[in-house]
Amino acid sequence: MSFTKERKAFGTTVFQMQNTKFTLAELAARLQVGWAHLDWALKRHMAGELNTAEASAAKLWHTEMQNDVCDAALQLHGGAGYMNEYPIARLWRDARVTRIFGGTSEIMKEVISRSL
Repeated sequence: MSFTKERKAFGTTVFQMQNTKFTLAELAARLQVGWAHLDWALKRHMAGELNTAEASAAKLWHTEMQNDVCDAALQLHGGAGYMNEYPIARLWRDARVTRIFGGTSEIMKEVISRSL
């Protein structure tokens, strides 16, 4: 978020643009829901109650969400988002692999679907 308060475009900061504010607000809301879900899943895991389908759903949702957040953040950085000097470039690149290791998103969907 701090980068958008410094980056200028069309005579103003990117943060002052309505689309940027709405994007950041949506991401903040989605992250808040994600944190609540993680708390729920961790509580079930610690109690030995988290089943495979629930764990797969958590892995699917949170890795897809990570990708969405990183992609939106990179977009808000513009061309600077691809420069390794900015942490978002590495975060965006690293987020992609989380949808693969530990079971791809498609495998997670298959596991979940077997419990339906």
